[in-house]
Amino acid sequence: MGGGPPDEPNLWAQCEAEGRRFWLLTALDNHAHDRHDRPPGTTYHLDGRHITDEPGFFCALGEAVNGPGGYFGWGFDALADCLRGRWGAAPPFTLLWHQADVARTCLGVAQHVDHRPPTTFEELFAFLAERRVDVRLA
Repeated sequence: MGGGPPDEPNLWAQCEAEGRRFWLLTALDNHAHDRHDRPPGTTYHLDGRHITDEPGFFCALGEAVNGPGGYFGWGFDALADCLRGRWGAAPPFTLLWHQADVARTCLGVAQHVDHRPPTTFEELFAFLAERRVDVRLA
């Protein structure tokens, strides 16, 4: 891979949790702020095969919205900011979550490094729904 974002999806999935956090910061640093959001009502496909932790969710979400190496938040506060627009998508939109059973099983299990309770699948689902993201499980 030369300069620029990755050409293929899910390269972040090869990283451990710390590497995924680094991936998210790199994606943020390289986000093109001059692109417009896609139109309201757009459907995005979230590949859930590798969502085994919170950083993995945000890596997958960034790719769903902005393509491989894309950014769309690294935590709840950042995601709330992204959902205000100018980050690739603004609500209302549909998120078609494929293989959600992986996240449902894995999220909320491992303790975070900063000792806060781990985010559960249900919390992510509710957070998105409260912000006019129609999450559908595929």
